[in-house]
Amino acid sequence: MEFWHFSEQSMHPAWNDISGPTKVLVDNAHCDPEIAHQLYNRYLDEWVVADRLGYNIMVNEHHASANCMSASCLLTLAILARQTKNARLLCLGVPVTNRTDPYRVAEELAMIDTISGGRLEIGLVKASPFELALSNQSPARIMDRYWEAHDFVVKALTHKGGPFSWEGEFYNYRNVNVWPRPLQQPMPPMWITASGAATGRRIAQLGYVCATFFNGAGTRPLFDAYKEEYRNTHGRAAPLDRFAYLAIMVCGRTEKEVQERVAKVKPYLEVQPRTPKGWINPPGYESVEMNAMALRMGKTGRINFGLPANPSLAEMADGGIMFAGTPDQLYDQMSRFSDKVGGIGRMLMLGQAGYLDHAETVDSLTLFAEQVAPRLRDYAKAKSAAVSDAA
Repeated sequence: MEFWHFSEQSMHPAWNDISGPTKVLVDNAHCDPEIAHQLYNRYLDEWVVADRLGYNIMVNEHHASANCMSASCLLTLAILARQTKNARLLCLGVPVTNRTDPYRVAEELAMIDTISGGRLEIGLVKASPFELALSNQSPARIMDRYWEAHDFVVKALTHKGGPFSWEGEFYNYRNVNVWPRPLQQPMPPMWITASGAATGRRIAQLGYVCATFFNGAGTRPLFDAYKEEYRNTHGRAAPLDRFAYLAIMVCGRTEKEVQERVAKVKPYLEVQPRTPKGWINPPGYESVEMNAMALRMGKTGRINFGLPANPSLAEMADGGIMFAGTPDQLYDQMSRFSDKVGGIGRMLMLGQAGYLDHAETVDSLTLFAEQVAPRLRDYAKAKSAAVSDAA
């Protein structure tokens, strides 16, 4: 099992001053540039610490949001490509349906992979629904745009030889010629996020890593669909490292310390749903499958997927939203959830959220790296061996 440290790089000092939505419509006067300067460097420092502790690194991207100041995950990874030594660098992801120029995306990906010595992992996402307003894009046919952008980026990164042209429905280029080519040949590993089975099956056909965020009860059907399609397409069982899951992680030495840290993290869950109502799920954004699932489960926000109001820590862990506890408790929570969903090979951990400060974040990461990660790696090896034997 691999572990990835993730932070949304939030502007949490402004949260209490913002009434109403914290995205899209939020007044940027609430963002003090000096505080932003300090926070950006703090978050970068924490990723460098994570690299030293043996974590890999995940970076995301959002726009016009007090919840996430990362306006370009590729800018962040360009810095970390030079500052870190060993960590795999995952952009999860690049919202290619918001990017009007996937050619530029391919160039930046290749550049980061080369600078880092071949440590890049690519994640292309369709973009959050509320951000379509910012990029002047329509939610209609968003997945058609997504898959054409995906196909173009793959072609641009893997092409060898002189320039080629691309005449698509959404993108047109006369002269495509990526310099430098990525260090990892034919291209860096690809991840795609999914919540429903239909997307999971397509990811399985491509053989990519299937990642899902806070998906709770929806995770097992997604992973099962992936496994079935992977076997049908590739003639063998899907490796455990094809399955990635993201949740919050909080570690402490005592239950009292855990409770104190969780209290600082919880405001993140309260701020996340504060999105303008018209942009939570604009018509055409979600598939029929996902809209039907949301209606069946009474889903009001992805961060509370399938959970009761005011869930306990045990319910949060069982629902795959937050794993919080002492090292022993975390091992039990994560291994139990992995068993429940059919196996996780890559655990994406939101290790800093809310008001958790730098010292607490580093201490939590250190405790997990030293006292939890080795046990979970042994657990995952046993699970992977069982899958191989069954195959």
